[in-house]
Amino acid sequence: MDLFDLKGRAALVTGGNGGIGLGMAEGLARAKVAIAGRDGAKNAKPAKQHGSIAIAADITDEKACRGMVDEAAKKLGRLDILINNAGINIRKQPEQYQLAEWHRVLESNLTSAFVASQAAYPHMQRAKGGKIVNIGSMMSIFGASFVAAYGASKGGIVQLTRALATAWAKDNIQVNAVLPGWIDTALTRRARDEISGLHERVLARTPAGRWGAPEDLAGIAVFLCSSASDFVTGTAIPVDGGYAVQA
Repeated sequence: MDLFDLKGRAALVTGGNGGIGLGMAEGLARAKVAIAGRDGAKNAKPAKQHGSIAIAADITDEKACRGMVDEAAKKLGRLDILINNAGINIRKQPEQYQLAEWHRVLESNLTSAFVASQAAYPHMQRAKGGKIVNIGSMMSIFGASFVAAYGASKGGIVQLTRALATAWAKDNIQVNAVLPGWIDTALTRRARDEISGLHERVLARTPAGRWGAPEDLAGIAVFLCSSASDFVTGTAIPVDGGYAVQA
């Protein structure tokens, strides 16, 4: 028996059209995968390339977010796996935030993960089990002056993960979080433009001596979405090249 075999499983990856989400979606290649994102045209390219299903949805709209989950389950025939990856960041000092900006980050990163998980629950109940993977961040652990809203949302992701894991263990649903370190994506490229010296500081602190790549998240996705992790739930696992262990 191959504990890591995902054949026959059905997965929905939010924000799966680029960056970490796409890296994880590619790792789930043996499963049936639905890639969801706001930009339908951007979804279509990786979906076509990898034989996935593309779903356009605004995850900050509750009705659209629930509809996205139901559409994925309908098109895939079932839903075994949900990866809550979609998210944004607005980098400002705390006193500079508009309240609308705060709400936008929290709704995109945290509230959408709760709504999607809640919508996925009955589908996973019917399947007699499931896997939910929530994407946190190193900012779930560390603090930085320019990520008040983002850090709050990602800290919330860890606590949401623990709550769902505790509540849904009875349904054979495992819920875990992944905490990516500094991964080379469009989001972090903007950070390098906005934060002087960030690139050098990341390289100096990371024992692996490099920025992560989206494909570095494929392995943890396979582990947490397969039978290999059936007794792993409520955890938050860094994938950061050793960044978090450095003083």
